[in-house]
Amino acid sequence: MNLDRQNQALQTLISSIQPADAAAMTSARERQSQLTKPARALGLLEDLSVRLAGIFGSDRPHPRGVAVIVAAGDHGVVAEGVSAYPPEVTPAMVAGFTASTPYGTGGAAVNVIARTVGAKVYVADVGVNAELPAHPALESVKVRMGTRNLRVESAMTAEETLQAILAGSEMAGRAIVEGADLLIPGEMGIGNTTAASAITARMLGASVESVTGRGTGVDDATLERKRQVISDALNRDASQVGDPLGVLADLGGLEIAFMLGVMLRAASERRAIVLDGFVEGSAALVGVALAPNLQDYLFPAGECAETGHAAQLAHLGLTPLFNLGLRLGEGTGGVLAAPMLLSAAATLREMQTFAEASVPDRE
Repeated sequence: MNLDRQNQALQTLISSIQPADAAAMTSARERQSQLTKPARALGLLEDLSVRLAGIFGSDRPHPRGVAVIVAAGDHGVVAEGVSAYPPEVTPAMVAGFTASTPYGTGGAAVNVIARTVGAKVYVADVGVNAELPAHPALESVKVRMGTRNLRVESAMTAEETLQAILAGSEMAGRAIVEGADLLIPGEMGIGNTTAASAITARMLGASVESVTGRGTGVDDATLERKRQVISDALNRDASQVGDPLGVLADLGGLEIAFMLGVMLRAASERRAIVLDGFVEGSAALVGVALAPNLQDYLFPAGECAETGHAAQLAHLGLTPLFNLGLRLGEGTGGVLAAPMLLSAAATLREMQTFAEASVPDRE
């Protein structure tokens, strides 16, 4: 697909994202006020249920399947020594996502948690800097063997960026056809918090120090080097906040672009999107800048331990569901949040009203 056709496909996807159903949310709020509980007794779950009503167009929303789509990609910037782990970890972790274990496919944290809550795991190689063996649990949509070094040049071309976005959209579409109503973009890629910090600094106009954390747990010297690398990348002035796709191509990662595609497709199909952490948040910043209606479909899992995540959530107007100090990635936090969202929808859908239960209402 050439660049013009890629751009056209993306614009079609963006234009298909409609706002949440206001009438369904109004009806859901009215129903909430009649359920057998004191007003606001379910707290944030009530707000979540109303938002889900708006997404699914019903005051009795019934989301069912949960899918986490883990995109793997490498980053040329790791050559600058910004991570505590070598890039060889990325293909090794992909092997872990697809490994056969006594408990089922996959031995990584996201696999274990997904099995526990009944979520399906999809794994995509969008830019791992290694030739990975074919595996039935691995989708190969490799755009290139890792990104370029963002310190000295743009990480991706416009065409590569669009190719990764559209690959994410296609995989999200497959997950939806296979029953997913809650989609969780996840990622694996050594160096990706460097890219996410650079995107966040540019999109929010924030200082590098305020949005750059320790990622894989780097020491003080490496953290300072990481911040300098990001500053150098920003000082190239190769992208501006008014061109979100340009920012993504300049500073991002292939897996970040892929996750953006997952989000855009999910919203276009009126499905809920659960955001895991900081790297996913960087994709969401670009996504909402491109398609403001996307914001209606985003549900943050927890505030992760990575510096800058709180600023992302504040900009997006999202309240995290928990704070467990998570910073693993893979979509783990998003999978943990899925049962909360399903429960929120179930309370709105299945609880009796005071009239139905013949319970005296408050005066």
